[in-house]
Amino acid sequence: MKKLLALLCFSIIVLNSFGQTNNDGGIAIIPEPVALTKNIGEYTLPKKVVIVSSTQPEMKQVIALLRSRLSNTTGSHVTVVNSAPVAAIKLILNKKADTVIGKEGYRLSVTKTGIIIRANEPAGLFYGAQTLLQLFPKEIMGSYVAHNVKWVSPCVQITDYPRFKWRGLMFDVARHFFTKAEVEQYIDNMVKYKYNLLHMHLTDDEGWRIEIKSLPRLTTVGAYNVKKVGYFGSFSPPAPDEPRTYGGFYTQDDIREIVQYAKERFVNILPEVDVPGHSLAAIVAYPELSCTPGADKYQVRSGEKFMEFGKDGIKAAIDNTLCPANEKVYDFLDKVLTEVAQLFPFGYIHMGGDECAKNFWEKSPEIAALMQKENLKTQEEVQAYFEKRVEKIVESKGKKFLGWDEILEGGLAPDAIVMSWRGMKGGIQAAKMGHEVVMSPTTFAYLDYMNGDPVIEPHVYSTLRLTKAYEFDPAPDSVDSKLIIGGQANLWTEQVYNVRHLEYMTWPRAFAIAEAVWSPKSRRNFDDFASRAEKHFGRLDEENIKYAPSVYDPIFIAKSTADTSIVQVEMSTEIKGLDIRYTFDNSFPDQYYPKYTEPLIVPKDAVMLKVITYRGDKPVGRMISMPVDELKKRAKNKNNYDD
Repeated sequence: MKKLLALLCFSIIVLNSFGQTNNDGGIAIIPEPVALTKNIGEYTLPKKVVIVSSTQPEMKQVIALLRSRLSNTTGSHVTVVNSAPVAAIKLILNKKADTVIGKEGYRLSVTKTGIIIRANEPAGLFYGAQTLLQLFPKEIMGSYVAHNVKWVSPCVQITDYPRFKWRGLMFDVARHFFTKAEVEQYIDNMVKYKYNLLHMHLTDDEGWRIEIKSLPRLTTVGAYNVKKVGYFGSFSPPAPDEPRTYGGFYTQDDIREIVQYAKERFVNILPEVDVPGHSLAAIVAYPELSCTPGADKYQVRSGEKFMEFGKDGIKAAIDNTLCPANEKVYDFLDKVLTEVAQLFPFGYIHMGGDECAKNFWEKSPEIAALMQKENLKTQEEVQAYFEKRVEKIVESKGKKFLGWDEILEGGLAPDAIVMSWRGMKGGIQAAKMGHEVVMSPTTFAYLDYMNGDPVIEPHVYSTLRLTKAYEFDPAPDSVDSKLIIGGQANLWTEQVYNVRHLEYMTWPRAFAIAEAVWSPKSRRNFDDFASRAEKHFGRLDEENIKYAPSVYDPIFIAKSTADTSIVQVEMSTEIKGLDIRYTFDNSFPDQYYPKYTEPLIVPKDAVMLKVITYRGDKPVGRMISMPVDELKKRAKNKNNYDD
């Protein structure tokens, strides 16, 4: 009797514990489910795995996902049947809709005798399968049979469904071209964390990436520039004889294949054609689209500087804008959008609208005549005139018009959807006006920003740490949450030259954004999340996916003391429980060096602070060399990159 009572007490403790957090007993699910209860015991995967499932076409990827993962690394033999008296896994589509879980939710039950995933739609089964894989050891994500691994899952009951219907990642394929296979690989990685939308930024000053058959020069001319490496935006102008062979584009067949690949994985693809600014590649192909004489001499940008961003607005050295006063522009866009709409079945088309330099418009007689004719008072109203006409073209193709928050300036098109990137303000304003909003603010969701300190990261103009990304809440209390249809993270690729760095910039911050758009707001806890994210680093290692370890690196805060010649340094880490070992004597610290416990005074003649983080006697962070001159500069300018 005493044993039975003890067992019951233990069971209650476990149930209560897992009602509060998923970070226990090896469970590390991202994004965190709505509700998870851990029961006593575990399920052991048999050598012969029987999956019971219907074989309708929409189930193709659910079955393929489980078949590949449960056989490639475990060595188990997997068969799929319509029915069986005993099965390892049952995939069940509800005959009567479960109103709690909706279209993308699922219920997952793991007991000692088997696994059942129930959902209203195949998408829910797909997400349930992704969660199931996260319950098994990390080796299940490998490519080869893993030996000496106990293939078990804890016994759990999970009820799960998304907070938002729009859960996106934006992939800029215009600044640097990524192949069809690389885009599909990105889709495979994002769906593991229940993202359901890929926003493809297809056109910009550096390249036009989608074949438009009625306008062939967009890709024969507009898709290529001169290859440069270094820091984008500061490259030297290409010489006339440098080959313009760097780049590429997607044929319409490529696009159809990408769209189908995404659809099978329950992902919509949002195409973006960025106008009226960011249109140099289009103007190079068809100079008559410009307001400015001499546009026929322009070349596709290779990363040389030609834009100034200042307090007085944006100014361009050459005119990279389509001309709102030119009827040929609207004919051009009609042709483009006719073909784009046919290629992408998703109900929205993104038409850019951001960072439009208007200094050439100010000098244009055609723009002046348009302003007089249409009674437009400002250049912002000129852009609003353009946006409203473009919205009508988009809607004529049976699509909804979506743009960056600059489209609010000068008056918003009647039915436009706003994607808020310059913080949350634009999205809040649009929602209060009754417009639907997708939140993707620089503050929390720009994955092109540095992961950590610029002394070790490839330099970009701002930092977005994992802790900050985790603070993202797409639906602020001040607006009607029904108008916030979701959120996304944006990865611009000016400084991203290859897939490995693409991965480094995406993970783990995309873990945080995934949780913001899927998991309940009430379950947010960074320390719990960070512990789960660390476990997922091991899963990424199994797949050879690169990620940023910046979460282990110190945050430096430099301050001037009363004696301004003396600098004080404070250090902290995003993950709790790490030791920071340091030296000022130019040697490389390890676990035997001094441990940081309080703010440091920089020695008078020191030139370098070297630091590394440890957990116990194991290094977890990178060796960082922080020049004392950099600390002095930061203390003087009060610029510590993490403010």
